[in-house]
Formats: sequence, C-alpha cells, structure tokens
Amino acid sequence: MTDSMTRLRIGIIGAGEVTQIIHLPTLCQLSHLYKFTAICDLSRKNAEHCAAKYHIPKVTTDPQEIINSPDVDIVFISVSDEFHEPYAIAALEAQKNVFIEKPITLSMQSAQRIIDAEKKSKGRVWVGYMRRHSRTFTDAFKRELESIPKILYARSRDFSGPNGKFTSQSGTFPVKNTDFPRSAGAERNKRVDALLKEAFGGEPTPEQVKYARFLGSLGSHDLSLMREALGFPEDVTAVTVNEPFYTATFKCRNKSGDPFFVTYESGIDGVPEFDAHLAVYGENKRVTIFYDSPYIKTQKPVMVRVQEVNDAGEVQTREIISSFEDAFATEFQDMHDCLVNGKEIKTSAEDAINELKLYDLMYAKYAETSK
Repeated sequence: MTDSMTRLRIGIIGAGEVTQIIHLPTLCQLSHLYKFTAICDLSRKNAEHCAAKYHIPKVTTDPQEIINSPDVDIVFISVSDEFHEPYAIAALEAQKNVFIEKPITLSMQSAQRIIDAEKKSKGRVWVGYMRRHSRTFTDAFKRELESIPKILYARSRDFSGPNGKFTSQSGTFPVKNTDFPRSAGAERNKRVDALLKEAFGGEPTPEQVKYARFLGSLGSHDLSLMREALGFPEDVTAVTVNEPFYTATFKCRNKSGDPFFVTYESGIDGVPEFDAHLAVYGENKRVTIFYDSPYIKTQKPVMVRVQEVNDAGEVQTREIISSFEDAFATEFQDMHDCLVNGKEIKTSAEDAINELKLYDLMYAKYAETSK
C-alpha cells in the first residue's frame, strides 16, 4: 500500500456537482493526507474535466475499475443515492475503505446490507455528515448545550434557497456534461423504485417519493445534527408536507427524563439566503449554531450564539467561533485520523441507519395525517 501510512489514495466514483465544488478542492488542500489516483463518472467528459483540473492519473466510466484498483485505499461514492449500496458493498468486498456522501441509502434494509458487508470486510464506512465535524459544533455548541440544566424547547431550521444560485457562483466553475449511456436513466429509475418500495413497504405515492428524496438531500444534514446534539427522538408527534416545505415535531427527553419538543422546519424557495441553524432553549439560556452554504468561497464560519440571563438579571450575548476551517476540511481530517489510526467513526454506517429509522417514523406519521 504505497504511501498510504500518511497519505490515503482516493478513487472517486461520481464527478458531479458536489465532487467538483466541494470534495476535490477541499481534498486538494489536504494533499499531505490524501492523493487522487482515479476518478469515474458515467460522463467521461465530466471525469476528464476533473482529472485535468486536479491532475488525477486515471479516468474511467466503469466504477468496478476504481473498486478493484490496487492503487486505491478509499473509494469516494458521490453519486445518486440509489447507487450507494451496490458500490459500497463492492468496495467493502474488495477490502476498501468507503466514503459515502449522505444519505447512506434510501431504505433501512439497504443500509443493513451495507452494515453486514462492512462486518465481513477490512474496510470501514464513513458517511458524509460534515456539519457534525465542525469544530464549533463539537467544541463550543456541545459544551454550551451541556450547561443548560433543563432543555425546554429546540428548533431545527434549514431554508436553503435556490441551490443553483450558490453553485453557479462557487468560484469552482463546475461542468455538467450529458454524454451518458442511453440505459443510465432507466437503470437509475429501476433502483430508486426498488429502494423506495422497500422503504414504504409497497408502491409509494408521488408525494412520498418527493418527501423521501427531500429528507435524503437537505433533511439528512439537519436531522443527523439534531440526533447527535439532542439524542434520538422518542416520537414523531406531527408532520406537515406542503412541497417544497416540510415540518415535523419530535418528542425528546432531557437528562432528567422530562420531555421537550423539537420543531423541524425546512424547505426551498427562490430567495438566495441560506438560513440553517439548530437552536436550543433553556430557562435562562439559549444556544444556537448557525451554518452557511458550503458552496460559496465567502461562506461565514460556523458560529454559536449564546444568550443568557446573568445573576444580575441582565441579558448577555456571546458569539463563539471555535475554528475558521470549513466543516468539510475538518471532516476529512477526522476521517484520515480514524482510518489511519483505527479510531472510532461517529458518522458510521451504524450511526446512519438511525437516520433511516427516523425517516420511517416520519413517513408513518405523514401517512397517518394524510388519510
């Protein structure tokens, strides 16, 4: 395994928007930890564009060439959700480490198959929930949250605006080519249909399909962050769907066992403002963490705002930034440390299956309220 004691050799499956705008530029800046050895995409033009830009020696349209390559230590899977499972399992069977861009997949059964494959492999699975690796989240937010004696309420919000507005002005000049095989669309639809039938226990309605795809895209970031910060909800008490806006209410428990509720609200409108935060309310203290769009160079650093009443009855406001590094950079540093030094992976496949458990509870409540 040449050079892999210090630098992990990356083979990338998927040369789309996230790869071009985020993964490649960020990993390139971490060249002391990683190096690119191969890239694959159904569009050879996309793959060749990335290879030329980032000096990647091998280009292919066959994912199996990445998976079987002796020059790859970790397979980056950054393709549409329905292809995560087959590529992840194949890579694990080839004894490779695997990075899966969130969500891990679209059904509980599919996630379990990935977990089962990992148990038989020398490779390990990392799921890309970058917000949970922000130093401001792991250090400042969780520290301040711990000092709230009793949580009374929490709110998770993510109104992302038109994503294309951010991606087109990211400064990375992504390309979108269409030289795909004619069969690609049919294969994709077939896999999506099979996974969502598993997820819903039968043929999903068009509304359920939209809901599932939304939760897997934007929702997964918020709900994963909420799970780590507040624990897995005891119940989903309400769900509203007015596509493209979605809300839910979760029942959680304090350390004391007392209940509190979390409101989740998310959606996409035409206003190019990225409004994403998790706010937690105690009796005399509020703690909120704010995230900006990861697609723009001038993104604001992740920040925590603390509002509290002091002993004199005065309101104090503090703002905390633990690090100016973006969450993807810290995530990939954490990933290298875990894979090279055998440390525990918190955004593991076994963690990610809890995301799908939560989706199932939300689907059930949606079905109940939409009758």
